[in-house]
Amino acid sequence: MMNRLKQFLISNSVPIVFVGLSALAIPISGYSAGYLVQEMITRLARNSFLVLSLLIPIMAGMGLNFGMVLGAMAGQIGLIFAINWSVVGIPGLVLASLISMPIAVFLGFVCGNVLNRAKGREMVTSYILGFFTNGVYQFVVLYAMGNILPVTSPQLILSRGYGIRNAVTLTGLRLALDRAMNFQFKLGDFTVNMPIGTFLLIGVFCLFILWFRGTKLGQDMRAIGQDMAAADSAGIAVERTRVIAIIISTVLAAFGQVIFLQNIGTMNTYNSHEQTGMFSIAALLIGGATISKASISNVFIGVTLFHLMFVVSPTAGKELIGQAQLGEYFRVFVSYGIIAAALVLHAWKRLRERQASRRGLRGETQG
Repeated sequence: MMNRLKQFLISNSVPIVFVGLSALAIPISGYSAGYLVQEMITRLARNSFLVLSLLIPIMAGMGLNFGMVLGAMAGQIGLIFAINWSVVGIPGLVLASLISMPIAVFLGFVCGNVLNRAKGREMVTSYILGFFTNGVYQFVVLYAMGNILPVTSPQLILSRGYGIRNAVTLTGLRLALDRAMNFQFKLGDFTVNMPIGTFLLIGVFCLFILWFRGTKLGQDMRAIGQDMAAADSAGIAVERTRVIAIIISTVLAAFGQVIFLQNIGTMNTYNSHEQTGMFSIAALLIGGATISKASISNVFIGVTLFHLMFVVSPTAGKELIGQAQLGEYFRVFVSYGIIAAALVLHAWKRLRERQASRRGLRGETQG
């Protein structure tokens, strides 16, 4: 019994710490229950799809896909064209998703092939690849759009005649999905809005992941994630399957960015995508996931805990020491610190496994 409890505490140490921090910070912040419930519902609807897109590469043993920012860039390009052609509402979001899909497939194909040449170093490689692709993206939106690509809307184009404005208001697209099926209920004196349409879409995605795990391709990915050499010996096309995992993740990240930005209502053209990977990965790890194992429940627990701290920490910092900026520093510390801790723990676990394997081999030899 004690061993099980110890194992549970070790495996869930990060979520437990964040539950404790939230329990301390919520009373200090002074926010009402209705306000916090509304914020968590909004942020779950806004971020869950993006975080769910990380699960498939983890299943394939490729770790945390920092390259999901490539999909986010594709989603933003899709939104730019939807706004340029004045397509609004749900049709505008569908059009943005359809435009982003081939771009995301191409970027995912390139990313997957690069990662196949960096086996064992996929996370740092995808992180650097995100920086490289960001340079290409900046060139496209800053110089090519309006010059080479037919973007003419005065809402988008800079006064010089080419290049996209830094901040773009998503007129006609803001909350298009969230308001499609909106349900309201009272919690105390606070009216809570529940975006049923968005949660239905997220629910369909969760069902897709559960179904996908049982398919031949899903089983191949799980086999590769457990032992790449054994999967190759069993006749599984390891490199091809890994590329497919990254392509699927990149396309889903593009859709997730479209959902995210329609909720925000404003797109920062040049850096809305930059923190997408970092915050999504941090949320997943806070939910109890590891580099080699993650589940749907980790996604929702992580998004809730991570964003609960985002909401309450500035006000709690202000109440404690008179500086709301403390909460902002805490956000950055959490985002980067939890990822660094996960990488260190992963490296330590792999080292322990190698040492145990060597001891086992020496024992067999001596016997």
